[in-house]
Amino acid sequence: MVKEIERAGIPVVHMCTVVPISLTVGANRIIPTIAIPHPLGNPALDAKEEKALRRKLVLKALKALQTEVHVQTVFED
Repeated sequence: MVKEIERAGIPVVHMCTVVPISLTVGANRIIPTIAIPHPLGNPALDAKEEKALRRKLVLKALKALQTEVHVQTVFED
């Protein structure tokens, strides 16, 4: 699905916990996340730390959306 959305001219960021699957499905902009049951959070953190973690991931995704890519790119830290 990400390939079809990109083909329509809309940039997509695929946030995932298992990067090889994203590479297999052809996602162009990939952001590794935390864990399968909690991809965008960590319930072991206190509320303030978890909010900071989520904010960091969202800001990374927004930056990835603004980045022109020509090949599959994994946006690490």
